[in-house]
Amino acid sequence: MKKVKLLFLCPILIIGLGSFGLLFDYNKHMKYQSEKKQFSKVQIKTLIEDSNLNIRAIEVIDSVGVIYLTSNGELGVYYRQDLNIPKDLLDDFPVSLKYDSIIPNFRALSVNKNSGFGISIGSPALLYKLDVDIEKNRVVYKEDHPKAFYDSMEFWNAQEGIAIGDPTDDCMSVIITRNAGKHWEKLSCDDLPKAKEGEAAFAASDTNIAIIGDKTWVATGGKASRILFSPDKGNTWDVYETPIVQGIETTGMYSIDFYDEMNGFAIGGDYTKPADSSANKIRTTDGGKTWQLVAQNQSPGYRSCVQYVPNGKGKELVAIGFNGIDYSNDSGNTWSHLSDEGFYTIRFLNDTVAYAAGKGRLSKLTFTE
Repeated sequence: MKKVKLLFLCPILIIGLGSFGLLFDYNKHMKYQSEKKQFSKVQIKTLIEDSNLNIRAIEVIDSVGVIYLTSNGELGVYYRQDLNIPKDLLDDFPVSLKYDSIIPNFRALSVNKNSGFGISIGSPALLYKLDVDIEKNRVVYKEDHPKAFYDSMEFWNAQEGIAIGDPTDDCMSVIITRNAGKHWEKLSCDDLPKAKEGEAAFAASDTNIAIIGDKTWVATGGKASRILFSPDKGNTWDVYETPIVQGIETTGMYSIDFYDEMNGFAIGGDYTKPADSSANKIRTTDGGKTWQLVAQNQSPGYRSCVQYVPNGKGKELVAIGFNGIDYSNDSGNTWSHLSDEGFYTIRFLNDTVAYAAGKGRLSKLTFTE
């Protein structure tokens, strides 16, 4: 594989740094001070379009742009336009990653202070440490099990991170690093709540995990859809029931987000019945211990991703899925349908601009009154 000359090696931005995270310290709830008003429109600008693209894993880096992983084993970067990147650097992406003859199907991506990490679905599960020197991309965790299927990952800080997946035994699969991603260890089912029959998770948008400080919420789905909660970065765990639709393999929570330690929101439904809006949106105001159904039998129906709008005081939410984009400014009680354009996942840059990805494209979304 050729050695790629990446922007991150350019002295204009940085000198002598060889990994993603030393360029930035990413916080998905970055606060931008501005007066908030109700969104009524969204402008969608397609940044990358390719019928072979299938993107469910993205991270927004303010100083660089957007990094993404695809279901075809590709690592891509969309650079901010004001950086005036030379064409030869732009042509280097996307880069194909392969493990022996295996093309990893990536559904999850996360960034700590030092590096990027991506994990694939299926067996063997492959967790890559992503380096700006493409030849240094390497697998730091591998799991051979016929039921291996990892859905989402996040970092608490520069040293500690978590990825979750479907059960291979009688609990959800949880792997944790405490040394900046060099080594990952799978938690024993003795230390986790027992999974219910048919309980798993969805690799739909890389948003099954929400982290605020040391606290962690994991959304499961399927025949049972519950919240696994850790107050201490994965050392101890509790489990809470939810009223979201569940009972068959395609139902439950597909996405969860928390604005602060008390206020959280989850969305999902049944992707085989995307118009069904019964019991597919839930909210908590007590840190996830109890959840209430909201907007019962009101649009939106099935959505694969929900995110709080930064600086929105916990009231503004955007939900997306293959059936469109919806917005709420009253904590999810009512929703406005902004677009029929379909996406799988979304991340905010600030309180009016976000990036969304899905089948065939990566786009910039600008929300306005």
